[in-house]
Amino acid sequence: MARTGRPREFDRDKAIDAATALFWAQGYEPTSLTQLKASMGDISPASFYAAFGSKEALFREVVQHYLATYGQVMAPLWDESLSPREAIEKTLRASARMQSARTHPAGCLVVSGASNCSPDNEPIQALLAAERQRTRAGIRACVERAIAKGELKASPATDVLPDILTTFFHGMTCEARDGIKAKNLDAAITSLLTLWDINAVKPRKEKRSPKR
Repeated sequence: MARTGRPREFDRDKAIDAATALFWAQGYEPTSLTQLKASMGDISPASFYAAFGSKEALFREVVQHYLATYGQVMAPLWDESLSPREAIEKTLRASARMQSARTHPAGCLVVSGASNCSPDNEPIQALLAAERQRTRAGIRACVERAIAKGELKASPATDVLPDILTTFFHGMTCEARDGIKAKNLDAAITSLLTLWDINAVKPRKEKRSPKR
């Protein structure tokens, strides 16, 4: 009778959580296999490669885990039941809270996870660049939807509004990692959204019939 394989010596979900925290805090390239295996409960090299295949494959799984959990702060961008402005505001404020929380590493893994990779790890840079492009597209879609619905004016100012919003969103990672508090980011978001409001189409006032 064939022997059954030894049961895994670690909890896979907990291992992914540990790897997520490590990659998030340090980035892809500075994080070593030795650190990863230790954070996952001192698993053996054989267990690591049997479960994940490689460091790159593990990171790709970590990114999907991050997007399905912490990254859900971006979901309002694609929720068309919300007004475009509400979708942008909900996304920015929720992301500010998430990025500055103290229960996990600060900032956004998608923004900072491959910021210092060498050319050898270009596929990792491309993976995160594609996710950042998805964010840009979501923000631009909200602005374009607002213009199409007559909520925002079509003008040179609104042409660049998606770029301004995206730059602010990505810049929050640097601020959060430097210890800027959520309340400060929230106040900055309030100020930023005035750019939306000053370009909003004002509702027409109904003319009153003259009194007889």
